[in-house]
Amino acid sequence: MSKVDTAWLRLDTEANRMVIHGVLLLKPAIALEDLRRRVAERLLRFPRFRQRVVETGDSAWWVEDAEVDIARHVVPETLPRRRGRSLEEALQDRLAELAAEPLDPARPLWQLHLIEHYDGSSALIARVHHCIADGIALIAVLLSITDGGAVPPQAAKAARATPATGADEAEPEWLADAMVKPINAWTVREIQERAGSDGSGAAAASPAERLGRQVLEDAAALTEAPDDAKTRLKGKAGRAKRVAWGAPLALDAVKAVGKSMNVSVNDVLLSCLAGAIGLYLRGHGDDTQGQEIRALVPVNLRPLETAWQLGNRFGMVPLPMPVGITNPVKRLYAVHAQTQALKNSLRPALSLGLMATSGTVEKAAQRAMLKTLSRKATALMTNVPGPAQTLRLCGSAVERVMFWAPQAGDMSLGISILTYAGQVQFGLIADAGLCPDPEAIVAHFEPEFQQLLTLALMLPWETKA
Repeated sequence: MSKVDTAWLRLDTEANRMVIHGVLLLKPAIALEDLRRRVAERLLRFPRFRQRVVETGDSAWWVEDAEVDIARHVVPETLPRRRGRSLEEALQDRLAELAAEPLDPARPLWQLHLIEHYDGSSALIARVHHCIADGIALIAVLLSITDGGAVPPQAAKAARATPATGADEAEPEWLADAMVKPINAWTVREIQERAGSDGSGAAAASPAERLGRQVLEDAAALTEAPDDAKTRLKGKAGRAKRVAWGAPLALDAVKAVGKSMNVSVNDVLLSCLAGAIGLYLRGHGDDTQGQEIRALVPVNLRPLETAWQLGNRFGMVPLPMPVGITNPVKRLYAVHAQTQALKNSLRPALSLGLMATSGTVEKAAQRAMLKTLSRKATALMTNVPGPAQTLRLCGSAVERVMFWAPQAGDMSLGISILTYAGQVQFGLIADAGLCPDPEAIVAHFEPEFQQLLTLALMLPWETKA
């Protein structure tokens, strides 16, 4: 197993299982046997889904499971309903229960739970350990098992790889590539900017010197940042979880707000998130004036055409969220400034290197690194672009897709933003002790967006002669 994936394997704790959870809503309902047949035909062609993990000392290995029992990995579910709880809330409750449970280490680390009868539809809960793949790679897997989807030829080739020629042996190459490319891009930009100057800065530092300074500054920003703000969302995480999600937003409307405000779609969504969390904190009596909290944000460092290789190839950067700014426009541009600063930094590449390093040290040392990292952030946020068109699975339309990456250490919030089929889906998985009512945060998200949409509609429209 690669050192980066080994790091994710060993981050499992009683409080936070390193398992990615997803929910697909399918209409009309699909049959269990049809799903099992599709998974056996398509998913098991990816080697990682046929392999279990064996740990020896401080190393981990992928070992072929001679008897993958599809019935143990694709299981039927019946949702228990409590009085006063809707069917959707029952699904959220079941997902919260599963999020607290470990996957069976004696088998390949994934499982699908099919709720065949869900108000005339089916609900599919997917559980995949983070050591298998990151979010971008799992989107590629999702595409491969849908109707008309095909496993890329490279995946079939990887399935035939021997231990001596397997993809994991090439980790130093892809790891170096993921770290060197951002540095090369930064250097080229510096040289171009200097070449375009008027020559008055002849005594200025060279691109190499400025690169060295940038590396040191970004490394310090990752490792020496102060602990995150102490809000009710910070504290000792427990085993119990809560899950909530809201109605999706129209992606075109989000794009329109971004275009009118001259910011990105991500800036708009992150601003709405910061506003929703700020309202939640103030609604519970907290003073948020001048306050920021940090969210760890994954940054993809792989070419999308290599997503079939699975594994984890992303860096994480801490993004300050201005929860204390109540003015929606000021908050939007504060978020925009933060995201622009991150785009011009080397922190994603450096954090990938730190994660790879943590996979080489003893577990106790890695846990200490994790504890330090989790003190610097309140949430882990994933923002993944999904397919633009509606998918079909076993003949049924995939109407909604949601997923959550696991929190690390004592982080209390797992935030998911996913674009799919022209919609933006927002959801939370939260520590039950620190945030027992994540639905209150979700309820603020759409009104925060409506504020920006209203302001955008009030701006002057451009006219063409």
